[in-house]
Amino acid sequence: MDPESVRAGERVPHGGDTDPDVLDFSANTNPYTPDGVAEVYDRALEQSRRYPDDENPDFRAAAAEFVGCTPDRVIPTPGGLAAIRLAMELTLEPGDDALVPYPSFGEYAREVQLQGASPQFVPHDEILEAEGDVLESAALAVVCTPNNPTGDVADPDELAAFAARCGEHETTLLVDEAFLGFTDQPSAAGLEAEHVIVARSLTKLFGLPGLRAGFAVASGEQRDALETARRAWSLGTPAASVGAHCLRQDAFVRETRERVARERARMTNALERRFDVVPSAAPYLLCNVGDRAVDDVIASARTDGVAIRDATTFRGLESHVRVAVKDREANDRLLAALDVLESDDRTGTDGAEARK
Repeated sequence: MDPESVRAGERVPHGGDTDPDVLDFSANTNPYTPDGVAEVYDRALEQSRRYPDDENPDFRAAAAEFVGCTPDRVIPTPGGLAAIRLAMELTLEPGDDALVPYPSFGEYAREVQLQGASPQFVPHDEILEAEGDVLESAALAVVCTPNNPTGDVADPDELAAFAARCGEHETTLLVDEAFLGFTDQPSAAGLEAEHVIVARSLTKLFGLPGLRAGFAVASGEQRDALETARRAWSLGTPAASVGAHCLRQDAFVRETRERVARERARMTNALERRFDVVPSAAPYLLCNVGDRAVDDVIASARTDGVAIRDATTFRGLESHVRVAVKDREANDRLLAALDVLESDDRTGTDGAEARK
């Protein structure tokens, strides 16, 4: 990390509301957690009287099975953002350029700048088309799939072709799959290319954002460098134990995907009564509020006890909000707060809900 760039840097805004009396739709996390999480955590807490096993063999095995790679390629990290920072620390030097999508996760540009490098912004739906001199000049390219906040997923064949071009130009490709677990799309871990690093987060899919568990996937010398560079004891015992447990809950993941897809479609239909809604494959929807003031829409929802994300903080967005997709009851409260819920939207309890 470049000291001068750190001193000149700033924090960036994110979703998430700490008020327990507010229904939080500004953060895109599962409202449910898998069965057995509390019991696993309690056992791990007792084991935390000793330093954690820095090899994390069970966590690596569970993560590898989840994304379809070998355990030795998994690098445990305290959350997906830690994997992103680790990859950038390894890849970027002061003066380098990095291709960064927009609108997208604000931490990409910040992390690039903290290394003393420069983000070169590319429209998120055009970054897979980059080639030639654009790639030649970039030390790193970032792809977010599904992209946050738009929710579109990178086509696996197009991503593979882009990865191949990155390899030709010796550009490292960082693929952020923080929300890919909400879809049935394959992980870029399957590419098994030495210049490709995948970052994964457990906390969104499994409803545990405060646990801070994630991992990177890499190959060859890149993998060895990440393993050497990661902090000692980078994943605490509770996070490693609960993470491994969650990654093996196939039924929970399947039920979550089905619920999110069903509720997302229902919410889209309702929200389109007032807003332009961007098609999404993720557990969130980006809404253009048009000539309405974004601050007024957010304030009105909060009056009804609902927090939504001000998406104007994303580069290139000027009249947008983002809302999470949660369970049916909570989603109805959101739709009512935004004045788009009608009687025929209330279809009763969803029997296929994931278990708490």
